[in-house]
Amino acid sequence: AWAIANRTSVYVMMAIIVIIGLISYTSMPKESFPEVKQPTIFINTPYPGNSPIDMENLVSRPIEKEINTIDGLKKLTSTSIQDFSIIVAEFELDNPTAEVLQEVKDAVDRAKADLPSDLPVDPSISELNFSDMPVMNVNLSGNYSQNKLKEFAELLQDKFESLPEVSAADISGLTEEEVEISINRVKMESLEISLNDVENAIKGENITMSGGDIKSIEGSDITRRNVRIDGEFDDYRDILNVIIKNEFQNIVYLRDIGTVKFGQKEPTSFARLDQNPVIALDIKKKSGANLINAAEGIQKIVAEAQKGSLPKDLEVTITNDQSKNTKNMVSNLENSIIMGVLLVVIVLVFFLGLRNSLFVGIAIPLSMLMGIAILNFGGNTLNMMVLFSLILALGMLVDNGIVVVENIYRLRGEGKSPADASNEGVGEVATAIIASTATTVAAFVPLLFWKDLMGEFMKFLPITLIIVLSSSLFVALLVNPVLAADWMKTGKIEKSKSKTFWIFMAIASV
Repeated sequence: AWAIANRTSVYVMMAIIVIIGLISYTSMPKESFPEVKQPTIFINTPYPGNSPIDMENLVSRPIEKEINTIDGLKKLTSTSIQDFSIIVAEFELDNPTAEVLQEVKDAVDRAKADLPSDLPVDPSISELNFSDMPVMNVNLSGNYSQNKLKEFAELLQDKFESLPEVSAADISGLTEEEVEISINRVKMESLEISLNDVENAIKGENITMSGGDIKSIEGSDITRRNVRIDGEFDDYRDILNVIIKNEFQNIVYLRDIGTVKFGQKEPTSFARLDQNPVIALDIKKKSGANLINAAEGIQKIVAEAQKGSLPKDLEVTITNDQSKNTKNMVSNLENSIIMGVLLVVIVLVFFLGLRNSLFVGIAIPLSMLMGIAILNFGGNTLNMMVLFSLILALGMLVDNGIVVVENIYRLRGEGKSPADASNEGVGEVATAIIASTATTVAAFVPLLFWKDLMGEFMKFLPITLIIVLSSSLFVALLVNPVLAADWMKTGKIEKSKSKTFWIFMAIASV
């Protein structure tokens, strides 16, 4: 009754829904699969020179003991190998990852009292984050030295990381350089020098520190200047002149017990393209960011760099572009939705006639746009599960509209006025369509409580269906009566139904 009495407001509401829905659809982040938060924490601890059994007893078990006290722990596993301990703590999905990560850090801090005092580094704690997986690789190759390729890669790296959708662009395939110090053990022991003496001597010489301030007074002006002592090595050969021991005026230099050389560090990552070595930039997307926008921004940066800052003979190729699969998936699902809408309208034309079928068919785009807007405001992404749910809901969205429009048409045929027919027609079936929608929605509610990782992945199906089905009920109760009151006509339409149906069938076949 309110909608029929305020038809202008309903038309304005329809326009707002369409505009907001289209804006939400274009701005909604698009990705292949829903981003599922899995509260899994990794604790990695290196301890060189220890066997697996020692790693388990000295490192893994003390840490496990403290982690076991954390509430919500689902599964705790550890792997102790030569020189290394890996502990994986899995928590229930209802535990926020940030809170779990902090609790694990606190537990590891408590365990430090039982850990060996000579650990080279503290245990490394990290979370499982699927957004850390690269979404694209940009590969650089050409007849250039590795240092030159590194310069080109760092140039692109800065530009990639300036994109709002990109969290990091890591360089891989780069062999770093290092200074290697080789000590003659026999000479070292004969001079009563330990490796700790060598390490501390080099560490003490290779340091830059502040030397305080110099205060100068010139008349009424007071000036302070900072003194900085720069003691870092400029050349790796300077390390040979480091004094390791000075006892009874007997000076022992590093060159007396060892040698120093500068060379390639042992590689920790490799990058290959067509069996040739390259330097690759592994680009990672921010959580919840639009994958397609990120890919387009990266491709634009590469194209501009090839025209400007990069040499012409440098080969830049893009591989592992996940946005292609996302674009294809979104395009295919969009085509499926469009074809589904057309087929549903064609079927409605056959049974209801052209005009009445349009009243019903308008529920599909309105309900979908309203649902997309609600999903967007809820911070969701447009992914495979959401689009699949929209396809699944296609046939159900028109159920309420069919009942409402057909009942209004019946009352119009009995001679009632447009406003009275719409008002009474909806009133007679309102309880039925509300109950029908509620029973359909209730069938999907249990999926919301599906536990485990698969439940987190599948929950987008019931959420989307519940939202769009509720939106279709809104359209049937408010929008369809207004359209029927203003535009519905009665009369002999059976021939027009059949004629219009075959026209649509001919268009569809073409």
